[in-house]
Amino acid sequence: MTESVQSSRPFPLLRNLQFSPLKEGEDQYVLLWDPSGLSTEKLIVPLSYFYLLQFFDGEHSLEQVSAEYLRKFGEFLVPDRLQRLVNDLDDKLFLEGKRADTARQAALADYRNAPTRAAAFAGKSYEADPEKLIAQLKGCFTSKEGPERKDSEHKGQPIKGLVAPHYEIKHAGPIYAWAYKELQEAQAPDLFVVLGTCHTGLQNGYAVTGKDFETPLGVIKTDREMLDRLKAAAGFCLDEELAHKNEHSIEFQMPFLQYVSGSKKPISVVPILCSFPPATFFDPQLGELRGRVETFLKALQDALAAAGRPACIIASAELAHIGMRYGESSPPTDFSFHRCMQTDLTMLKHVEEINADAFAQFIVKEGDSRRISGFAAIYTLLKLIGDGKGQVLRYDRGITDQFNSTVTYASMAFF
Repeated sequence: MTESVQSSRPFPLLRNLQFSPLKEGEDQYVLLWDPSGLSTEKLIVPLSYFYLLQFFDGEHSLEQVSAEYLRKFGEFLVPDRLQRLVNDLDDKLFLEGKRADTARQAALADYRNAPTRAAAFAGKSYEADPEKLIAQLKGCFTSKEGPERKDSEHKGQPIKGLVAPHYEIKHAGPIYAWAYKELQEAQAPDLFVVLGTCHTGLQNGYAVTGKDFETPLGVIKTDREMLDRLKAAAGFCLDEELAHKNEHSIEFQMPFLQYVSGSKKPISVVPILCSFPPATFFDPQLGELRGRVETFLKALQDALAAAGRPACIIASAELAHIGMRYGESSPPTDFSFHRCMQTDLTMLKHVEEINADAFAQFIVKEGDSRRISGFAAIYTLLKLIGDGKGQVLRYDRGITDQFNSTVTYASMAFF
């Protein structure tokens, strides 16, 4: 058996993993994986074991975990079985501890030594061949689900921002195109702040990378002048740079940005991952996080002002997550989806009005019960734009598993 440091700890702590329910015949399981890419392993566990994982929180000993199993299922869990589960999780780098820390340090060194931020999802979520990718992107604009053929009412006007999905391009590409058609026809700048949703979470609220972004269509330069200003005013924003390596939310915007704007003139980007809950601005216990968010926002606003040239802010964001994959006890129904859609569109009125605080309050009031994953990126966009008007261009959803779990998303433009 592989020697495991973490498994000897009495209080195992599960890393920030993602999961999806599976069904084989009458049996149900859960698939676990690491969205950060630190581990490339996957693990399928029965529902009884998945129930136990909520107690792998660094606060429960193995004896206490066993007691929870007895309380829930009315039978003892053989200690060897629990230890094998812990060892398996540790071997796959699914537990926090020395092994995960060592792997994280090595991955960060590799990332910082690489010449660019490589296109991690080319050939998986979108075409890796340049000609095929251009054809794929063009098809997003000409699809029957894509934007209208007529000119935008804002054609030729300076554009301030976009909200676009980060759902799989091969499925949601036409919804992206609604936003990027507005950019294509607008008076577009050469500087883009791309705000991604970080699916692994961030202790500091924001993570910036200095890497240029590689795509099958070439390399998009990161704006060094903006980066230097952010480093000087809020250096902590580089502490979690590794989060960029395997995060898709910014990467999925880059081919569209190149296709629409990069083919016309040189452009540069400021790639920023975002992750903080709406309660950040209302819960006194989150005061430290709020301070970092406000410090970074001020640094970014000052850096944009000092740059002395217009920028377009792009928020890569999804909206609601409903269904069993996201912790609910049953699949969504047509009624629950339509109710969710109505709530989304009501929420997005605050975004159209560029009212960041009302947007946050709306989600807090409903207890973030629909898990709005793109909150941080959209909130940041609203704070950077400041004034003007937004418009919902298109709204849609994606089905993410065999239990009809659903993600909603929208394309928006701001002028």
